[in-house]
Amino acid sequence: MTDDYPPLETEIRRRIAAAGPMPVAQYMTLCLTHPQHGYYITRDPFGAKGDFVTAPEISQMFGELIGLWCAATWRCMGSPENVRLVELGPGRGTMMQDALRAVNIVPDFRKALVVHMVEISPTLEKRQRQALAGVDVPVEWHQSLDEVPDGPIIIVANEFIDALPVHQAVMCVDGWHERVIRIADNGLLQFAHSRDPIPLFDQMLPRPLRNAPIGAIFEWRADQVALEIGRRVVRSHGAALIIDYGHTESAAGDTFQAVGRQTFTNPLQSPGTVDLTAHVDFQALAHAAQALGADVHGPVDQATFLRRLGIETRAEALKKGAPLAKNAEVNSALTRLTGEGGTGMGKLFKAIAVADPKLGELPGFEKEPVETTRTPPLLGSKRTG
Repeated sequence: MTDDYPPLETEIRRRIAAAGPMPVAQYMTLCLTHPQHGYYITRDPFGAKGDFVTAPEISQMFGELIGLWCAATWRCMGSPENVRLVELGPGRGTMMQDALRAVNIVPDFRKALVVHMVEISPTLEKRQRQALAGVDVPVEWHQSLDEVPDGPIIIVANEFIDALPVHQAVMCVDGWHERVIRIADNGLLQFAHSRDPIPLFDQMLPRPLRNAPIGAIFEWRADQVALEIGRRVVRSHGAALIIDYGHTESAAGDTFQAVGRQTFTNPLQSPGTVDLTAHVDFQALAHAAQALGADVHGPVDQATFLRRLGIETRAEALKKGAPLAKNAEVNSALTRLTGEGGTGMGKLFKAIAVADPKLGELPGFEKEPVETTRTPPLLGSKRTG
């Protein structure tokens, strides 16, 4: 009967039949990164015609401000002559393209750059190569962060952590059990929980969660990426900027979700054809990085971060002398990036920086209120292409 299912679902059902119910993290890994049928391996999901739209696709302002953040952070690092600018999960290359155009106004930084794109998808790597074909800085591609050569480093990651595999545990009468996926009696994939509780799981949880009610769900990710980021920035006196959606403190809740054609859908249907994500636990991310000796700045909500970097000033510069239609487009993008309700990303999305303690305070994470016009408006042309 499994021959009636698409190839990836057939493989998932085969594994469940052979080894028993599958942890959510393993299911998510297969759905997103299976070498033949994984979601990110086989398609370009970005943009208005894709499954979701990320901040760089909404407006050039986002990538431009990230570029200037990198330049300012480089100054905090002492302006090293050779710096690795690394992007994790670069999408179509849109953010890096906009960032590199913005730093034309900081020529000494641009001259010091070697760009490193960390991407596992051949489909998306092709799009990135097309986007960056005309840039005049060296660009290299890697499968993982640990392939990037040692040396001064600035890492940026927008909507990268949310797509990393997430484990889930369910509170039962006898303790926390890992949440798994099994084949139900009706033949459908179904959530369940493992037979035995996870040993000593209570002791690993934040204290407020140790008395969670029956049925509560707790999510966690492996620490490898956060630990590697913390290790790299401390060893190289660098910094990392992570922007994603999630919660500032560890808490119970089921945030595992699927999106297809910009609509929420069932994560257990059509595996490999929809995007699977879960909210980022910024507190856990921070703790992992701090364990390697890194300083953590933030998190602050995306609206605050972008305003401190000068997004409103940049919006006015883009509108100056532009037709009314362009003005409306800029205003709409500004609302989407900084707004709170509806499709606004301003509060749900957070920015956090992980850095060598020697760098001190970083742009956008100032402890005292700052003027939103402090960052100078960007010079140069609008995005082309």
